[in-house]
Amino acid sequence: MQSSTRAVIVMGIMFCAAQIGALLMVSTVLGEEYQAFEDPNDPMIPIYYLAAIVLFTFLVLYIIKKKRESLVKVIFIGAVAYTMFLVLWLVLEEFTAGMGEGTLAFFGALVLTGILTYYLVKKPEWYVIDATGLLVAIGVIGILGISLQILPVMVLLVALAVYDAVSVYGTKHMVALADGVTQMKLPILLVIPKKLSYSYLKQRPLREEIEEKRERDAMFMGLGDLIIPGVLISSAFYCLSDDAVAGLPGNLLVALGAMAGALLGFAILMRFVLRGNPQAGLPLLNGGVVAGYVVAYLLVFGDASLGITMPW
Repeated sequence: MQSSTRAVIVMGIMFCAAQIGALLMVSTVLGEEYQAFEDPNDPMIPIYYLAAIVLFTFLVLYIIKKKRESLVKVIFIGAVAYTMFLVLWLVLEEFTAGMGEGTLAFFGALVLTGILTYYLVKKPEWYVIDATGLLVAIGVIGILGISLQILPVMVLLVALAVYDAVSVYGTKHMVALADGVTQMKLPILLVIPKKLSYSYLKQRPLREEIEEKRERDAMFMGLGDLIIPGVLISSAFYCLSDDAVAGLPGNLLVALGAMAGALLGFAILMRFVLRGNPQAGLPLLNGGVVAGYVVAYLLVFGDASLGITMPW
C-alpha cells in the first residue's frame, strides 16, 4: 500500500474518531447548560460566526506579517488548553462519578491539560498536535452540535463552504494561514506522516513545497474540516427524535447517515488532494454531510420538513 493511501486511511479514521467522540459526549455529558447560544434556532448565528472567523483570520495574518508570532501562539495555545481542559473534565467527571464531588475529575483534567500544553510549547511533534487537535475537535463539535438546531447549522455549512472555496482558490489567504501555523506548530490541524521517520519539528514551509511541486512527507487537514461538517452530525443526534426505527434510535440513524455522506465527500476530496495541490475541504465535506443527512432523514422519518423548525 502506498504511503499516501495509508495516510488518507488514517486521516479518515481520525475524522470518524472525532465524530464518534463528539456523539458520545453529546449522549453522556453535554446538556442544555453547555449550550453556547441563547436561541439555538436563530438563523443569524451562523452569519455572526462567519464574520468572527473572517475577522479573526485576517487578524492572525496581520500579526504574523508584523512578526509577532509569539502573540498568536499565546492566543491559540490558550484557547486550545481551555478546550482540552473542558473536554477532559467532563469526561473524567463521568468516569469518576461518586468518587468525591468532582475534585478528582477537576485535578485529573488539570494535570493532563498541563502535560499536553507543556509538550505543545516545548516539543510540538505531530503526535502531540494530533492528540490535542482531536480533543479540541471533539469538544467543539459537541458543544456546537447541542447549541445549534438544524436550520442554523445548514446556513453555517453553506456559508463556510463558500468562504473556504474563496479563501483557497480566490484570495488564497487560507494557504498563507496554513503555512503560518505549520511554521509555528499550532494545533489547529491534523498532521499525518507518510513515514515513521517524519518529524513535524523539521517541516519545511508548505508554500515552498507547493511551489517546488515535490511530494510532501506528510498530509495535513485543518480542524475546521473535522469540526464544521461534524456539527450537523451532532446536531442531528441531539435535536431529532429518538423514536425507534428498525430497533435503533431515529436520531442515531440520521446522524450516522450524515457521517456516511461526509465520508463520501472526504473520499472525493482526497482524490483531488493526492494530485498535490491545496484543496478547499468544506465544499465537498459539507456537501457530503448535508446530502447524507437529507437522504437518511427522508428514509428514517419520511418527513419533508427535514427536521427544520422555522424561527418565525
